[in-house]
Amino acid sequence: MTARLPFLSVIVPAHQAAGFLPQSLAALRASDLPADGFELIVVDDASTDRTALVAAKFADTVVRLAGNRHGPAYARNRGAEASHGEILVFLDADVCAHRDTLRRFAELFGTNPGISAAFGSYDARPSGPGVVSQYRNLLHHFTHQSNAGEAETFWAGCGAARRDVFLTLGGFDEWHYVRPQIEDIELGRRLRLDGHRILLDPTIQSTHLKVWTLRDVLKTDLTGRGVPWIWLTIAEGRGASTTLNLRGVQRWCTALAWAAALCAGISLVWPTGLVRLASAAAAVLVLLLNGGFYRFLLRERGVPFILAVLPLHILHHLSNGVSVFSGWVMHVLFGEPQPPPAAAALAGIGFKVWPPAPSRPRTGIWSRRKTG
Repeated sequence: MTARLPFLSVIVPAHQAAGFLPQSLAALRASDLPADGFELIVVDDASTDRTALVAAKFADTVVRLAGNRHGPAYARNRGAEASHGEILVFLDADVCAHRDTLRRFAELFGTNPGISAAFGSYDARPSGPGVVSQYRNLLHHFTHQSNAGEAETFWAGCGAARRDVFLTLGGFDEWHYVRPQIEDIELGRRLRLDGHRILLDPTIQSTHLKVWTLRDVLKTDLTGRGVPWIWLTIAEGRGASTTLNLRGVQRWCTALAWAAALCAGISLVWPTGLVRLASAAAAVLVLLLNGGFYRFLLRERGVPFILAVLPLHILHHLSNGVSVFSGWVMHVLFGEPQPPPAAAALAGIGFKVWPPAPSRPRTGIWSRRKTG
């Protein structure tokens, strides 16, 4: 007997996305899941371009948010409030779902009643032509393809969650994350702490349309994802070994990359053979530990591409180290991440925030000084 496929609500947050939406929304309408099996909701997050007009050509519902940009967490929550489906599928505006993406989500949830959330992967055919874009998207693809199964995190670029669970937990944390950051990772943290299962299914794929620049990569790795992620992890007191990008091998690569860089710097003022050897050995170890990724790149793009992206990959590990240090400093100074003052004030007078503001006090040195 074939399991009944659940009805899906596909939610696309969009800000200044008129250039992406014709392609990404058309891909959703070309899905091999029948049209009566899903609804398409686009949330226009205070765009000043033609985002809402373009969305209206494809979407069943367009939610327009006024004022300044609210961020993807807020936009996705408003889309969820307007939804009717059993399963909420979140797709970014610059992501093109494959023809089978929605059907695979529906089948996954229909045949696995024990999972509360799931996410997929970018494919190995990113549209951005530059080396930086190709590298960034292929790294993301490889990371997700290599970690199939039970997950400790969540990804909202191409992810889904049961509507009742999502609403019960309060949705995305729109108070802490007013711009694109780790709102999906934080939701995954709450899902797991509440005992829910999250599944990474790498057969569910989509194509990323974003064109990355080196500035975009560094900004995302540091202020967008890396530092907030580390800060949250330390504040929660959880081990980082089970989360994507923070496994033992990645931590070793980060430490060795910094050892290689520091030894190389020392050799400039103290040019001894031992220091140079230490720098070279650490660099070689980084390459060996990333052997799986480089073999993947060899199959997909060849040797010239590997040589072109080696500096980018070393820079990636170095930026991870900066994120760890900066996240630790923020934890020491400020303790647990707190909602903005406006959210805390509203919670203090009994106004329901989304999700509820934490009641625990700060634990950083500044709050200890204030209360000591």
